[in-house]
Amino acid sequence: MNHTLKQYSQLLKQSVLFWAIAMVLYSIFRYYGIDSEEGLAVIKNYEGTLGTLYYFVKLINIGIIIGVLYATVDFTFDAYTNNRISLTKDIILRTLLHFIVTLTVFMVITDIFATLTGTHAGQHTGWCCFNKSFWAVILYIVLSSFVFSFIKIANEKFGKGVFIKMLLGKYKNPQEEKRIFMFLDLKDSTTIAEKLGHFKYSQLIQDCFYDLNKVVPKHNAEIYQYVGDEVVLSWPYKRGLADNNCVNLFFAFQQRKHAKAAYYLKKYGVVPEFKAGLHGGKLMVTEVGIVKKEIAYHGDVINTSARIQGQCNTYKVPLLISEKLIRDLKINANLTCQFLGSVLLKGKQEEVNIHTIARV
Repeated sequence: MNHTLKQYSQLLKQSVLFWAIAMVLYSIFRYYGIDSEEGLAVIKNYEGTLGTLYYFVKLINIGIIIGVLYATVDFTFDAYTNNRISLTKDIILRTLLHFIVTLTVFMVITDIFATLTGTHAGQHTGWCCFNKSFWAVILYIVLSSFVFSFIKIANEKFGKGVFIKMLLGKYKNPQEEKRIFMFLDLKDSTTIAEKLGHFKYSQLIQDCFYDLNKVVPKHNAEIYQYVGDEVVLSWPYKRGLADNNCVNLFFAFQQRKHAKAAYYLKKYGVVPEFKAGLHGGKLMVTEVGIVKKEIAYHGDVINTSARIQGQCNTYKVPLLISEKLIRDLKINANLTCQFLGSVLLKGKQEEVNIHTIARV
């Protein structure tokens, strides 16, 4: 419940900010400085500095109302569809819902339209259907909803906050960051693939990653990349340590899969198990590519994380973590930690101490 409210709160903040800015821009582009146009008589009650300020405050309030309305629509839409429809259908249906909701609200509450345009609306019912400026507002809002949808998609593609940083060119030159990485891989993947066949196996991976995505936001993780049946997750160092996010995500994922064991057994004849390796430290992050741009991480941290995960089969444990990282975690009563020894990982000149963590 708390996570649901947090998700709604984040969406609400983004939506309100976007639409407040969008409505102010609309007023500047369309009405600012215009005395009249066909079918309109622009209200002149906003002269002077205070009057102009009051006018923009009103428009910001309208933007806030639209932001709250659309955030609620989007949140309900996401909950209903579970993000399991195609991108094209998602954008079309979402925009159609925005259009219907906007049209309904504007027709019922004509005062909102009057405040939005700064005009005297017609006096008869259904006036808006014949008002050119009304449809100009509707078209602007529909196009703006497209823009907002694409911003959300880009933000989901690159990770929380990364898209804005890319727009600002932060990663054009390599930047040093301190991060935690988890390499999460399906156990016995070759055997399962041979048993299921490539089509059914692909569906299994899709279901697993769907369940993973349900727990990722709860633990403030970022999905760096999918590689076959492997997922690479990442956290800014402090965020990964907070509430033991980097460790608790793995157990939350396990718990979700076990809760759906009957579903997996019925559909695939197996309950998938994953193994994970965790490590953290400083590395470089930069923007790469021209035809296809991506954010890439370079450094020993990401290589070591992958090598640690590769030792899970050797030690027959589902989760391995470096001693360097475990020193910074707060091991509470719900977790038990066991030192397994030192191992010389491939490509390393010095041995790395590794531990396993289990939930009590």
